[in-house]
Amino acid sequence: MTDTLGVGVIGCGNISTAYFRLAPLFAGMEIRACTDLNMDAARAQAAKFDVDAREIGDLLKSDDIDVVVNLTIPDAHSAVSCQAIQAGKHVYSEKPLALTLRDGVEMQRLAREHGVSVGCAPDTFLGGAHQHARHLIDAGEIGRIVAGTAHVMSHGMEHWHPNPDFFFRVGGGPVLDIGPYYVANLINLIGPIKRVAALSSSATPTRTITSQPRAGDVIPVETPTNVHALLEFEQGATVTLSTSWDVWAHDHGRMELYGTEGSLFVPDPNFFGGDLRMAKRDAGVMPVTGWHHPLSVPNDPHGEGMMANYRTVGLADMVAAIRDGRDARCSIDRTLHALDAMASILMSGETGQFVDLTTTCSRPEPLDPASASALMR
Repeated sequence: MTDTLGVGVIGCGNISTAYFRLAPLFAGMEIRACTDLNMDAARAQAAKFDVDAREIGDLLKSDDIDVVVNLTIPDAHSAVSCQAIQAGKHVYSEKPLALTLRDGVEMQRLAREHGVSVGCAPDTFLGGAHQHARHLIDAGEIGRIVAGTAHVMSHGMEHWHPNPDFFFRVGGGPVLDIGPYYVANLINLIGPIKRVAALSSSATPTRTITSQPRAGDVIPVETPTNVHALLEFEQGATVTLSTSWDVWAHDHGRMELYGTEGSLFVPDPNFFGGDLRMAKRDAGVMPVTGWHHPLSVPNDPHGEGMMANYRTVGLADMVAAIRDGRDARCSIDRTLHALDAMASILMSGETGQFVDLTTTCSRPEPLDPASASALMR
């Protein structure tokens, strides 16, 4: 195996820019080509980032492409990933891995049959803030986790996204679109999930786009936009997960974990960095400092300041895992378990019943500062 694996990107929409821009931060891989159903979009990204634009069939046949990054829309993820697997390519997909557990299991089977690795975003749980939280939990700072809350609530995407339709179709919605960041981090911090229950609804049957260039267009809502779930973990903890695009404002913490020795207040799992706070027995809530992690260093403009943005670290870790013969932190087994959890939440919302998960996984290995530095150029 060569020192550098060649990467081909399928799907040149909004999210592709982050991959093209941030992948060069990491060692062991090089984006060499891209493609899209709209080849004009592929050629535009190819010119901007100095890679080749190729038709999808040519990209999948290319000897210089070892890994395919699947950035297509959610309802195409499974088909495109399986096509790449059957072409003998390793695959790293944007979330969700697939829209149904059945499709995810088939992808896992194909990957094993063809001897390739499959990984999937999100990788924000590898960020410095969340790995610091993992370090504190593993060190026993808050004891055994017994409960928690997580909230990701807003009023949706139609006010800023140029083409928000897919967010409100089957395969979209807050559980499958934003939920993966929260579920992945909960698996990182607590471990696998045993069963779930949920209530779901939608505030309106349609949404009106207010962003340009389609301001005024009315789009149907085909998936629940307000879902409140209860997750029971295999180790016994129970966590409330509230996801909604029907909320104008709230004052809940993004993620809070309650242990036998204290509480941990975790920043937004949608981002790599953020402020971490902790309360011990008989003590107030205090900031946690002193953790110098390369994936918590602000490196990207955000609002009026800078934030830590290391998207593609999950891809870089998978590339290193392929080379080293180890388990990738964003492996298909963990992603499939997260998909199982989210699909079960949606099923519970429909049926009103608890749903037992049919998959499990191990917690990913922690990414300590030294391990993170080893992934970077």
